[in-house]
Amino acid sequence: MGSASRQALVASREALSALGAKVDVDAASALFAVGRAIAGSTQLSAALADASLNASAKSDLLGKVFGKALSGTAATLASGIVGERWSNEDEMLGGIEEIAVRAAAIAAGPQASIEAEIFAFSRAVATDAELELTLGSKLEPSEGKAALATALLKGKAHEATIVIVASLVAQPRGRRVGALLSYAAAVVANQAGASVATVTSARPLTADQRASVSKSLSTSYGRDVLVNAEVDESIIGGIRIQVGDDVMDGTISSRLNQLRRELVG
Repeated sequence: MGSASRQALVASREALSALGAKVDVDAASALFAVGRAIAGSTQLSAALADASLNASAKSDLLGKVFGKALSGTAATLASGIVGERWSNEDEMLGGIEEIAVRAAAIAAGPQASIEAEIFAFSRAVATDAELELTLGSKLEPSEGKAALATALLKGKAHEATIVIVASLVAQPRGRRVGALLSYAAAVVANQAGASVATVTSARPLTADQRASVSKSLSTSYGRDVLVNAEVDESIIGGIRIQVGDDVMDGTISSRLNQLRRELVG
C-alpha cells in the first residue's frame, strides 16, 4: 500500500471511531454498497481517486450519483473516505471495504462473536468443494452469491456477520473466498484490539489447551490473541500456529519433511 493510502486509511479509521454510537449495521451495509457501485463504474472510481479533485468536489459528486440513497452516517463515512488522498483506485476501494467491515464490527458490539462466526463459515466453505466453487465463481452473479451466503448464515450468525460475508463474496476484488474471510476476521479482531491465531492440530484442542495457547500468544505479541482452532489429521501430531504472516510450525509432519530434505541433501 502506498504512503498516501496508509495515511488516508488511518484518517478514515479515526473518522469512524469519532462517530461512535452513530455507527450501525445499516451504515456498514450502505458503505459496502457504495464500494460496489464505485467499483462498477470506471469513470466514477477514477474521478473519486483523482488527487487533483478536492474533498468537497468529491463529496458533491457522491451526492449527485447516489442522491437520497446515501445519507446519514454512511454518507459521512463515504464522503470522508473518498475525500482522502489515495495512491490509486484499488486502494481507495480497499479503504471503503475495510471501514465497512470495521463499522459492522462496531455496530455488533464487543459481546458479539463476529470473528468466530466468520471463521466458522470459512471452515464450512473450505470443507464443501461445491459451495466454495459457487461462492468463488466469476460466472455466478454477485447478487446470487450474496443471497446464498445470507441464506446459509441467517438465524445462525449475527446480522453484522451476514452483512460482512455477503458483501465480500459479492465483491471479492480478485481474491479467493478463503482469503476474503481470513481478511475479514483479522480486521474484526483488530477493531477489537486483538489479533487472530489459526492453530492447526491433529486432534481437537481442549478448552484448557486453547486458553493456554491464547495466553501464551497474547503475552508474546503484547495484545489479545483470539484462537481459531482447526483439525488436520495429516500433520500427525504437534501444532502449527499462524498469526498474520508469522508461522510457527511444530508439527510432526513438518519435522519429518525437514528430515527427509536433510537426508536427500
